[in-house]
Amino acid sequence: MKVRLYFDKGNVGRLAIAMILASVLFWKIGFSAAALLGFGVCYFFVKSLEIELPKKLSWLWTALMLGSGGIFTAYHVQYLLLDAELRAKISDEKMLLNVICCLVVFLVVQLCTNNAGLTCLISHIFLMSVAGINYFVYLFRGNEFIFSDLKSIQTGLSVAGNYEFVMDDRAGYVILLSTLYVALVRKLHVSVEKRIWMSAVLVSLVILSCVYIGNKTEYVVTETWEQKGSYRNGYILNFVLSIRDSFIGEPEGYSAEAVAALEERYSGGTDAKTPEADNADAATGNEEETAAEDGADAVSRTPDKRPTIIVVMSESYADLSVVGELATNMEVAPFYESLTENTIRGYALSSVFGAKTPNSEWEFMTGNSMAFLPSGSVVYQQYISDTPTSIVSNLKNEGYTCVAMHPYYETGWSRNVVYPDMGFDEMHFIDDFDQTKILREYITDQELYESIVERYESRAANEDLFIMSISMQNHGGYTEKYENFNEQVRALGINYPDVNQYLSLVHESDSALEYLISYFENVDEPVEIVFFGDHQPSLSSSFYPYLNGKGLSGLTEDELEALYTVPFFIWTNYESEEEEVEITSLDFLSTMALERAGIELPAYNQFLADMMEVVPAINSRGYYSKTEGCFIHIEDAQGEEAEWIRDYEILQYNNMFDKKGKSEVFFPYIE
Repeated sequence: MKVRLYFDKGNVGRLAIAMILASVLFWKIGFSAAALLGFGVCYFFVKSLEIELPKKLSWLWTALMLGSGGIFTAYHVQYLLLDAELRAKISDEKMLLNVICCLVVFLVVQLCTNNAGLTCLISHIFLMSVAGINYFVYLFRGNEFIFSDLKSIQTGLSVAGNYEFVMDDRAGYVILLSTLYVALVRKLHVSVEKRIWMSAVLVSLVILSCVYIGNKTEYVVTETWEQKGSYRNGYILNFVLSIRDSFIGEPEGYSAEAVAALEERYSGGTDAKTPEADNADAATGNEEETAAEDGADAVSRTPDKRPTIIVVMSESYADLSVVGELATNMEVAPFYESLTENTIRGYALSSVFGAKTPNSEWEFMTGNSMAFLPSGSVVYQQYISDTPTSIVSNLKNEGYTCVAMHPYYETGWSRNVVYPDMGFDEMHFIDDFDQTKILREYITDQELYESIVERYESRAANEDLFIMSISMQNHGGYTEKYENFNEQVRALGINYPDVNQYLSLVHESDSALEYLISYFENVDEPVEIVFFGDHQPSLSSSFYPYLNGKGLSGLTEDELEALYTVPFFIWTNYESEEEEVEITSLDFLSTMALERAGIELPAYNQFLADMMEVVPAINSRGYYSKTEGCFIHIEDAQGEEAEWIRDYEILQYNNMFDKKGKSEVFFPYIE
């Protein structure tokens, strides 16, 4: 290997151009002046280098350049995206996987170029460009850029002009170092003459690397909340995982004929059970008529006009007693516990624990289930279509005005993009609420409910109103102390400050809920209120052994599902049947709400209503088997239960992924 310095007048001009650009960067960002000076010295030095590498060892130089390039790029990406505290959170194993992901890109490019210097240049610029896109996307919306965002790139570009592109000093250093790296690799011209064996080696390495990554990430989920993808998985690996999760294969038994058969069953009316169920109904029809006559007073009365429908998805609202016994100094939710008249109430399975709220609202609104999607995925950011059939589109077709309320930032979980596609006529986010009404750091449930009341009172004459609200008051974490929050509830016999804070927050929610129900008890027009928790809170891991005797690992299926169980009720201010529901799931709640409101069920909700009779609850962890009397994994389903779950998966796949063959019977959009 020969290395020498030489003087070229052209390098002076190149240095001048580089320094002008670096100075502009320095002026815009304000990084260290010493870094600017050091860049100039290093740049001129690199440009003055002449490097000659022995051709006999070209395979070695190629390996060294690609390997070092992958390492440099992977760590460079992490440096760009995270501060030192967050960078330290990633494990060595995950960092190795990021290096291998980068190396795969280098190997693929090398197959095309057979020039190690050019490969390093192209690969580094490409990977840093993806990281750069994520850098700005995160600034704009607070979530990371993943593969599925490519389908909405046109929308992103159309609103890019509304944002200010700013960079911090880390971004400036990354640009300077990348410039030096590119200048260096341009000096290295290494190619392998015998391309056949080299190509075979490269292809083999790519395959082995992909297999290794696949095996090591089988149970690793794509993270899409804030910067978790970058500090838990590493950004490049997280992006690769998002590619993996974007391809959902057809379920077993899926075909146009299978969808058509289901359409035939559910296109002729509201009673569309299986033939076996029809026969059973006929056999017991007379008995049901007699029972209906005898118990007429207990049967729900359909309101004279369509009710206002108000949905409250309450942040982290849960009843910890479903996990285990917990003694407290006072009743946590006395009003909720007293609510029985004109009420369906009970427990529902959520598909998430401690986080990923939008999956719960998506299950409720669409009737679809996370059971058939990759673990850890977030529909709003990965799988949502631009015409999603839901309770929103169905009620719009019934003439309802549909309103979304969420007292937090509109960009959270991309709701500002998703909600218009859902069909909401109005969207109210944090700027539409009184931001002086804060508990801890979040707008109170009371303020949310007062806004609901205000919108109800301002409705137009004969306006049918649907309000979908998502609260924020009880959002985790629960460890900091706040001057604006007097914690009233505490657990007895243990000392967990986060548990006490959480229970006190639920107590505050209960008081606000009493205000909401009390108001609508006294209005003349019919109103239905649907209330449910989105998921259980994430509390100190050392608390759970006290609560359930085991903790968060080594649980049976029943014990695990207890952690995914949340309370719900459907209340009306008109006469309706009281009912206790032992277990259901969030994907069935909108069907129950439509039934209670006296609104004719669309075909998909008819299917779900029938399925509930056989499979009463299903989520991402499993389902409740009536035949077994316990929760079991979906893949262990047998008989009629397996048939219903199979048909459910077929319909959901048709709805979400079969763009050309989407059923108009089950999934009509807004008329």
